[in-house]
Amino acid sequence: MQPAYLAAKHPLILISDASIRMQEDTLLDMVQHLRDDVAIVHQMPFTCDAEGFAGVYEKVYFGTVQARMYLGAEFLGISCHVGMSSLIRRCALEEAGGLAAFGEYLAEDYFMAKAVVSRGWRMRVASLPALQNSGTRSVRAFQARLTRWAQLRIAMVPTTTLLELLSECFPLGAGAAWASEKLFGAEPLPFFLVHVLVWFLSDWLMLRSVQNGSLPFTKVQFLLGWVWSECCAPFVLIVALLRPEISWRTRCYRLDWGGRAHELKPKLKI
Repeated sequence: MQPAYLAAKHPLILISDASIRMQEDTLLDMVQHLRDDVAIVHQMPFTCDAEGFAGVYEKVYFGTVQARMYLGAEFLGISCHVGMSSLIRRCALEEAGGLAAFGEYLAEDYFMAKAVVSRGWRMRVASLPALQNSGTRSVRAFQARLTRWAQLRIAMVPTTTLLELLSECFPLGAGAAWASEKLFGAEPLPFFLVHVLVWFLSDWLMLRSVQNGSLPFTKVQFLLGWVWSECCAPFVLIVALLRPEISWRTRCYRLDWGGRAHELKPKLKI
């Protein structure tokens, strides 16, 4: 990105992943969210409609788990910038050292936003989500992607790991059911089932809101995708904790605490 950044001549820079499908009014929407004190307007990650269970899994995850985390962080003023599609003030980025200053990080978008916000600028989430439009989808590839993201979060903000695990539906429900029995003598199983039902319905409403239209799958498919997503979430986090090395495209890296990445050279076999 550095050559394009150096060649840019305008005060606003749009940085977008190659797999993002831009809608006709996306840029207009992002510009309308700019204010004098706002340096970054970013889109919440979502996905285009796709066939197959992998497509359902991705859309359910981004429309429920990711949407809760993203919008909750935005409401609390916590940096949640993932950099899939962002409109950035060049002057604010230059204050933080420019794009090259973040080349040592794999999650350069997060640290870029953190540096900009620390200088008094604000961020805002655009109204329209970033529509990921990757060609080939598979459950294994998506879980590998989720594991990589979890590894990055653990390295960048390790204190949130326990909170992240407790923010999942099933672990949180089990803990709350146990606590309700000990504190109030409530039956744990009915408590847990009501908790899961309310969570499930809330996620359905959240997904419908993010989709802003009819979903490309049935309610039964949503149920299957939701159960799969929630059941896999704790295991994805555990795998990320046990695996210190992170694979990114064709290379392998080791992450230090703080998010700095060091490329691991392949061992030569003699």
